[in-house]
Amino acid sequence: MTPKEVLAQIRQREVTTVDLRFMDFPGVWQHFSIPADSLTEETFEEGIGFDGSSVVGWRAINEADLLVVPQPETVLIDPFTAQPTLTMVCNIQDPITQQDYTRDPRNIARKAVSHMRSTGLAETCRLAPELEFFVFDDVRFDQRGHEAYYHVDSVEGIWNRGRAEGPNLGYKPGSGLGYFPCPPTDTLADLRTEMAQRMAECGIATSAHYHEVATGGQCEIDLNPKSLVESADQVMLAKYIIRNVARRNGKTATFMPKPLYGDNGSGMHTHFSLWKGETPLLAGNGYAGLSDLGMYAIGGLLKHAAALSAFANPTTNSYKRLVEGFEAPTKLAYSRRNRAAVIRIPIHSPSPKSRRIEYRGPDSAANPYLLFSAMLMAALDGIQGKMRPGDPLDKDIYDLQPEELANVPTVPRSLEESLDALRADHDFLLRGDVFTSDVIDTWIWYKQTHEIDALRVRPHPYEFTLYYDV
Repeated sequence: MTPKEVLAQIRQREVTTVDLRFMDFPGVWQHFSIPADSLTEETFEEGIGFDGSSVVGWRAINEADLLVVPQPETVLIDPFTAQPTLTMVCNIQDPITQQDYTRDPRNIARKAVSHMRSTGLAETCRLAPELEFFVFDDVRFDQRGHEAYYHVDSVEGIWNRGRAEGPNLGYKPGSGLGYFPCPPTDTLADLRTEMAQRMAECGIATSAHYHEVATGGQCEIDLNPKSLVESADQVMLAKYIIRNVARRNGKTATFMPKPLYGDNGSGMHTHFSLWKGETPLLAGNGYAGLSDLGMYAIGGLLKHAAALSAFANPTTNSYKRLVEGFEAPTKLAYSRRNRAAVIRIPIHSPSPKSRRIEYRGPDSAANPYLLFSAMLMAALDGIQGKMRPGDPLDKDIYDLQPEELANVPTVPRSLEESLDALRADHDFLLRGDVFTSDVIDTWIWYKQTHEIDALRVRPHPYEFTLYYDV
């Protein structure tokens, strides 16, 4: 869609408001609105100034000004606003140099695609994320000097099996038993269908939705493959739709990786493929139907897996999901079947066009622009260096002998370990000026200061159970 077509749509749909959206550094959509009649063709070239000092991880107050530049191809009529509102995703520019702002995650993703094409190795990177999330009926939490607590509740939570609900109708999936039951046990089927319908109306094609393994309202909606930047755009729009549909139905949705103790957490398994025109570059005659290029891509992803965790699993809570026993991908290995491996090669179809790599490590707390860019850069590094990934992990992990298991490296066990890995291994991200040293340093500083250190100095409720009477 061109700027002229956007303006025509505003007139045809009698739009009153234009909502401009952009991505902050950690991965949360930000926005502000302008009257529809103030949007002109020049706006798409000149942008609109705003204060970038209040956006997390961005400018200092003495150099605050930035520009949002609307991208007409992202135009959408918001399905949730009371007044007709047209939304667009924006790129961020420096108002003095007119250059793309280096800390804008969407600009980083655009540079990753440009770098890929400059290598001549591939023309398109397609990604298909699987969004896992919880839908709760009530949530309360607080953190103050004299108290800290959280409480979540779901009508289908197994902990409510004996609650007087007037009447309690049962149908509450047990812990680890929430996968695929039909209604009425799956109480959220209609809600997910509504979410998928809203996504379809907004241009997001989904391949499936279902109840996930955990009790208490865990769900999954899978998105179809799209090019890198468009896929990241769609992740953010899908999360927006999921949250708003849940709220309209008196519920709340969260993408927090591990909100329930003792049950499965939520991931964002991401299917990855490379193409030249209509030729799938990962398909071949090797292991699991992969080409040499596909194996090299796996080699790059595994070599840099610990550093990638800093973007794939970017919260302290992420590492409460990455533990043994909950189908979590804890092993830095690849396999066509073993779901404990961080990389799986789906083999459900013999078609070369279906050949892809499933990177199982990420969770939905990830900033998709940074995550997808880092994945691409790791894969390209593996291809350029012809990195062989070693032998696959095709044995059941529970059948491995202790000495065998000891030889299989594991994902980092904390956000701090992941940041240390990123600090030691990020040269591959700097190629083509995709990521910059400033972006890496700022990411590590922000996560260390505002999350790791902030959590470290606060008493944990469980510490009272352990230590109150010492």
